[in-house]
Amino acid sequence: MYIKSLLTIILVSLITCSVAQKPILDPKKKYEIAGIGFYNLENLFDTIVDPDTNKILQDDFTPFGKKNFNAERYEKKLINMAEVISKIGTGIFPDGLALLGVSEIENKQVLEDLSAQKSIKSRNYQIVHHESPDARGIDVGLMYNPKYFKVTSSKSYTLDTYSVDQHFRTRDQLLVTGELNGEKIHVIIAHWPSRRGGEKRSAPRRIAAGELGRKIIDSIQAVEPNAKVIYMGDLNDDPTNKSVKSAMNTVGKIKKTTDEKLFNTMELYAKKGIGTLAYRDNWNLFDQLILTPSFLTKNNNFDSYKFFKAVVYNKEYLKNETGKYKGYPHRTYVGPNFLNGYSDHFPVYMIVVKETK
Repeated sequence: MYIKSLLTIILVSLITCSVAQKPILDPKKKYEIAGIGFYNLENLFDTIVDPDTNKILQDDFTPFGKKNFNAERYEKKLINMAEVISKIGTGIFPDGLALLGVSEIENKQVLEDLSAQKSIKSRNYQIVHHESPDARGIDVGLMYNPKYFKVTSSKSYTLDTYSVDQHFRTRDQLLVTGELNGEKIHVIIAHWPSRRGGEKRSAPRRIAAGELGRKIIDSIQAVEPNAKVIYMGDLNDDPTNKSVKSAMNTVGKIKKTTDEKLFNTMELYAKKGIGTLAYRDNWNLFDQLILTPSFLTKNNNFDSYKFFKAVVYNKEYLKNETGKYKGYPHRTYVGPNFLNGYSDHFPVYMIVVKETK
């Protein structure tokens, strides 16, 4: 378990990019902490053609496609992704993140190949993955450390966009229920429809995705009123967009949460101009962690796991060092050009804390 001394807790509170609304810890008490995060892995494809996906994209990620995506480049991609995962929360969590939701993966095999990389192999990450109907052939998934998390069930939910676009197919939303060090939690991993075709034109799809997400959460709370639910993913919208604020009914401050309102750990970051991806000199914060009120403490009571702080993991090694896109996330590809980078998104994670004897 993640048992931390007072000194470590103090260091945790000083991490860069902290939000100035953290709960207060009692220096006379001891706490157990765990890390939960999300990372868009940007087209983690293998080199094998999948007949069920778009042929153009198949050609892209094969040795003979325009990206020349061969075994060597696939291996480099895996090494780079594993490097990031191995470093998230370094100095805070002895075994890294207990849970990591991921998106833009082709299949379960790529996650198995990823978890087998030298830098994270010792963590023995296990995988939850369900195939989605997405036209690009990409899915979401969950990597978890079985030392800290035990899966009890999983289910995927298909987004019905028939009323918006009867020919549109996108990623399922994945619900995983389990026990984090013996405490029941629910994790929903999502990757909402993109802004392709324009933000306004594509907005109804993301509003529908937000409504589905809220419906899943409501169905859990109907059976388990005090359920601890984490909704995470690349939402392709910012925390202040209608799909998030209205469809999911979120707020950005703990003191404004109610039984009906969810807490978006990333809203204050967005308002400060901090993002997880950049486009045309503008930053967006699409990668979000949203919590039900049961994960929050308004009186600094940590008798069970409670939210302590969220972090945008935007270390310098993840950024372009020079050129027009200096400071942007260092990607794997730009067009057909292999850059041997990481992802076009920065990861995000949060710290949850529980008092221990």
